[in-house]
Amino acid sequence: MDTPPEAALAITTVPSPNHGERRGLSHPDMIVLHYTGMLDAADALRRLCSLSSQVSAHYLVFADGRIVQCVPEERRAWHAGASRWSDIEDVNSHSVGIEIANPGHDYGYPDFPAPQVDAVIVLCRDIALRHGIIPERILAHSDVAPLRKQDPGEKFPWAHLHECGVGHWVEPAPLGLPGPTLARNDSGSAVIDLQSALQRYGYGLEVTGAYDELTEAVVRAFQRHFRPARVDGIADASTRRTLDDLLAQSAAQPLV
Repeated sequence: MDTPPEAALAITTVPSPNHGERRGLSHPDMIVLHYTGMLDAADALRRLCSLSSQVSAHYLVFADGRIVQCVPEERRAWHAGASRWSDIEDVNSHSVGIEIANPGHDYGYPDFPAPQVDAVIVLCRDIALRHGIIPERILAHSDVAPLRKQDPGEKFPWAHLHECGVGHWVEPAPLGLPGPTLARNDSGSAVIDLQSALQRYGYGLEVTGAYDELTEAVVRAFQRHFRPARVDGIADASTRRTLDDLLAQSAAQPLV
């Protein structure tokens, strides 16, 4: 990558060979946030830039707030894998991928330091402004790949990002609200209503009326992002109320 970084920030460029042409559009309309899931951030950067790894991201944000760009935004980085959002099945072609240095759930899952979060906020604001990316399309890796991924996870401060103008958020409904719960192996009209609401928001699942493995994974992903106080894959009244509030306040519900 010979050109300077696109973002108007103090960014170092470390080119990755792992990228290709965007398919179907010329610029991104989504941002997907990840954690590296590795103990050492330098090792994560080497992996993102190794031809043999076959993975990459546009940016890596270190714990101290340093930002490295590995792939030009005009190119399709290989960060999301098999994934879906709304009617988009090639999330890589539609998105800018940002890796956040954090060991993740397998290695203790520490909090995200303030300098790192601040850098992510500034970077996301810059990217979203330049490409016209709406708040509802600033997503977690777990949102677009709920059966496979859980990053950046329930400790990631989505509420703070929203306060700073990044992403979509409502105050989560409190735990313990009265009402029925829906869980694995349930079925019927209530499950249809839940699946329909999740699908309208953008989650990639079919409306079958059966609370199956994918529905449970999607609910868990939703909770990690929007109701992190309890992540259990059970659609309690708090989860459903939070989803309803997000849909009601959504500026532009994705087409499905």
